[in-house]
Amino acid sequence: MRGAGCTWNDITDRHIDGSVARTASRPIPSGQVTDKGAVAWMCAQALIAFGILLTFNWAAIALGILSLLPVAVYPFAKRFTWWPQIFLGLAFNWGALLAWTAHSGALQWPAVLLYVAGISWTLFYDTIYAHQDKEDDALIGVKSTARLFDRDTPKWLRRFLVGTVVLIGLAVIAAVPRGDILALVIALGGPWAMGWHMAWQMRMFDMENMDRLLMLFRSNRNAGLLPVLFFAVAMLV
Repeated sequence: MRGAGCTWNDITDRHIDGSVARTASRPIPSGQVTDKGAVAWMCAQALIAFGILLTFNWAAIALGILSLLPVAVYPFAKRFTWWPQIFLGLAFNWGALLAWTAHSGALQWPAVLLYVAGISWTLFYDTIYAHQDKEDDALIGVKSTARLFDRDTPKWLRRFLVGTVVLIGLAVIAAVPRGDILALVIALGGPWAMGWHMAWQMRMFDMENMDRLLMLFRSNRNAGLLPVLFFAVAMLV
């Protein structure tokens, strides 16, 4: 479904992407893939995702169908709000809600806390990413948190860092069974390590260095893996 959502985003943004130097070479605006071909590919991915979704419980299936709403809206958000990264976070982190519900049969607070933490993290890394295109975005009228924050970006990144770490920590506390102190301590090392990685990103942040911005954005793959490693160890003790 992530792939289908990205394809949908590329379809709706094909004219905008063609006007931005960094994205003009993407498959649709460059002519490598036709609009009809992209739609067919999106539908194929969505059908596979729907087939997987049908193996879950009814609550998870309902959440999966509901996820289509933020996925559908996100590509248009940059046209009407300075905070499109919030809509990206709403769509991209839906798996926290769906996976928990598919496993437990009901949506509960740990999943909600993790979901909101993911939105905060998305605001962090996608603001860094958006700084690459802020000049082209200004010319064509596309909004973003990078343009909104401008020189105040480090201050906002710090807020998103704190929000991400605190909310993941609260999700861990809500999820770990009471009395399992060792597992709790190990699991809390996850957001702690992720927070240090995000702090390193802030030290390296330079809004005028395009290569570094892309490197920092990509490094969030590692930032997200850090808590997963701690969670895995916590489950083994």
